[in-house]
Order: sequence, then C-alpha cells, then structure tokens
Amino acid sequence: MSQYRARPPALATLLLDDDVVRITRWDFEPGADTGVHTHGMGYVVVPMTDCQFLLEEKGGDRRVDIAKGAAYRRDAGMEHNVVNAGDQPMSFIEVEYK
Repeated sequence: MSQYRARPPALATLLLDDDVVRITRWDFEPGADTGVHTHGMGYVVVPMTDCQFLLEEKGGDRRVDIAKGAAYRRDAGMEHNVVNAGDQPMSFIEVEYK
C-alpha cells in the first residue's frame, strides 16, 4: 500500500474513554476520509450535520445520506473507509460500547 494519501484525513477528537464507552467526534472537510479501518467494538453514530457518506467496503462502494440527528448502530467487525462525498463539511459523534 502506498504511503501517500489522495484525500485529506478526517479529524478525530476523543471526547470520553472510560470502562463503558469511547466517544469520538469526527469532522470531515469535503472529500476527507477516515482511512480503511475495522471496528473492534459495536458502535452508534449520531450525525451533527447532514452527512453524505461514501462507504468503501469489501463488497463494494455505496452512498448513504443521513440527516442531522438521525442515529444508527453497527456491530463490531465492520470494515470500511468513510468518505465525505458532499460539498460541505460534515461531523458526527461515534459512541463505541465496550
């Protein structure tokens, strides 16, 4: 894999990490991404802005639009890259449960 990135990185800000949860705020410029990663814990995402996701997954890429304040959850083991596919900054809160 190349050491160079074609996209700017999303910014992760750790808000809380204790025995129960890890809470991270993610901020994305247009086109920014998280990089490919696998979630070791189940998690909930709550968008702080309207989000236009490009999800790059093993089974193929897909676009998902999620409204500000709408929440969803995923089980541990999810592997993907999350990209801001919109033309505006986007942010969400990720709550991982231990």
